[in-house]
Amino acid sequence: MTNKASSAAILQGIQQVVGTSSREKPICLHEPDFQGTQAWTYVKSCLDTGWVSSAGSWVSRFEQELASFTGASHAIAVTNGTVALRLALHLVGVKPNDEVLLPSMSFVATANAVSHLGAIPHFVDIEPSNLGLDPTALSSRLEAVAKQHQGQLINGESGRRIAAVLPVHVFGHPAEVAKIHSVADKWGLPLVEDAAEALGSWRNDTHCGLFGAVGTLSFNGNKLITTGGGGALLTNDPELAQRARHLSTTAKQPHPWAFDHDAVGWNDRMPNLNAALGVAQVEDLNRRLEAKRLLAERYATVFADLEGVELMPQPLGCRSNHWLISLRLTNVDPIEAKAQRLQLLEAAHAAGILLRPIWIPLHHLPMYKTSPAGSLVFTNDQAYKLVNLPSSPQLLKQC
Repeated sequence: MTNKASSAAILQGIQQVVGTSSREKPICLHEPDFQGTQAWTYVKSCLDTGWVSSAGSWVSRFEQELASFTGASHAIAVTNGTVALRLALHLVGVKPNDEVLLPSMSFVATANAVSHLGAIPHFVDIEPSNLGLDPTALSSRLEAVAKQHQGQLINGESGRRIAAVLPVHVFGHPAEVAKIHSVADKWGLPLVEDAAEALGSWRNDTHCGLFGAVGTLSFNGNKLITTGGGGALLTNDPELAQRARHLSTTAKQPHPWAFDHDAVGWNDRMPNLNAALGVAQVEDLNRRLEAKRLLAERYATVFADLEGVELMPQPLGCRSNHWLISLRLTNVDPIEAKAQRLQLLEAAHAAGILLRPIWIPLHHLPMYKTSPAGSLVFTNDQAYKLVNLPSSPQLLKQC
């Protein structure tokens, strides 16, 4: 039987880093933090002036701050990450009954954004080293099922058009997106990056979300910075950026009073209130990233000598934002690993340490069980071995 760390030993290690907890005073997974920012001042300015909806100046300022930080030529702020992803896929031409290649190891919003356009998720396996889409598995899957027919790339098994590739940067760890992009280019497929969790994550000198046609971010309440709800598109393509702004503003033609719309659009733009909250935190972003790095290092030190577990490392050549710091059980038996993780989660929550497992793989969810898929050996292997640790940057203060 494989050696495994006890739940007590793992919890002791966590408490060495983040301190003691109880059910009455739990340590949460990832909490928002506005202390030391201008959040109240900026939001109050929206209330004082009455500019609370999507036409205010804070929206433009937030977009400019995001573009400057990431190196993107354009950032377009919208109401949430799922909306951003749906719009991005629409912009690259995904249509009803198309297929989009993506990993099954992701939050459900990745597949839902595909489904919202009437398209079908097509699942490809991951790399255990970074939990992202495996470029080799992607290439093998396309070689197995794809064929050219009348100028379109068709899945020979389903008869549907393959329309895009959608990698995910899981927990802020950059996927091998340059290699994925090479595969996508070979097959003439646009690349859309789900960088919802990866603000502040870089592969070499390129920020996540800027390898393909367009990438998306999320500013949900548990992200590195939050606008309550919120998301954004990142792109270096000026035409795509213009279309994103236009379609996310109900496709309304600019005019002082006329309501003239030239396409079917969405009312997706981020409100001014939310953007003001975002600007206050972008100003604090570098400090947060450094705190997250130090927190991850402290976890790594504590768990370095504990047999049966390993901390998910930062991929080589990358700077991860360490959004959710993850512990992996090294038990090779999936049934034993699943039981061990359940025991750990129960013990942790009883002690007020709100650990979280990784998501159920998308191909196991009832609405996606019949979706096309290649071999998902590594996805299934990793599904019951990963646990997210308390990762709020402000936890560093009590370490």
